[in-house]
Amino acid sequence: MTISPSFTQALPAHAAEELTQGGNQANILLNGQVYTLRITRAGKLILTK
Repeated sequence: MTISPSFTQALPAHAAEELTQGGNQANILLNGQVYTLRITRAGKLILTK
């Protein structure tokens, strides 16, 4: 994954494959609510509540 230096300095970046630990889904907790991050077969990301 190639990221421009200005992008890496502006915001933290996380590889979706690392968040899903090699799978295609991960749960993300925010303010007591659970969200599901899913990598589709087309390589897109979907975040649902």
